Amino acid sequence: MKLLSQNSELKKDGIWNWSLPAWQVQLSDGTWFNACPNADYCAHLCYARNGTYLFPTVKAKHIANLEYTLKDLVGWKLAMIDEIEKIGLHKIKWLRIHDAGDFYSDDYLRAWVNICSNIPSVTFYAYTKQVEMFKRVLKDYCPPNFKYLFSLGGKEDNLIDLENDRHAEVFPDLESLIAAGYYDQSESDLLAITLPTNRIGITANNIKHLKTKQARHTFGSGQAERAIKREAH
Repeated sequence: MKLLSQNSELKKDGIWNWSLPAWQVQLSDGTWFNACPNADYCAHLCYARNGTYLFPTVKAKHIANLEYTLKDLVGWKLAMIDEIEKIGLHKIKWLRIHDAGDFYSDDYLRAWVNICSNIPSVTFYAYTKQVEMFKRVLKDYCPPNFKYLFSLGGKEDNLIDLENDRHAEVFPDLESLIAAGYYDQSESDLLAITLPTNRIGITANNIKHLKTKQARHTFGSGQAERAIKREAH
């Protein structure tokens, strides 16, 4: 079973990627699983729940990836290490963990930490909404080749230190991104982890119905408004 791929957006920068399903998905045994446990406001504006991600073959592949990690995490980890080495360390310099999905458990995150530790020549990176998990699990050790940033729009936004934690915010347009003091990473996804700032800005995907839903909100402000409404009820 081939694990890694290169989507059109990431391939131009030589980035390989690994994907899970976005948010809630029905597994082959009929049960439901949430691969993005802390997704909230962002779930309704997620690019990975639209377009090519809904093609039957793509969806089936992402479900198979998830089920592999759920059923045999150790076997999957060894297979991942083996595949990276077989493709060739001269070919893989950057690997994005999840262009869809997230770190759904402590053990799954630790498996990735182990993979990173075993392949120090590859830089692994990820966006995540698992703020509490990352701050706890990686408190004592994070491999230097594992780069991550928190993304706003989730249940744990309140745990993100916007001054000190590297984080990403999604804006409706470039003008609002710049006005808020964020740095645009649209030229290359690698800028998310290489720009000399903690404030990474992303402009909303050009998907008409999602842009209409988002309106003038950022993911962070949309999540904050949702939290206030919940408290009021």
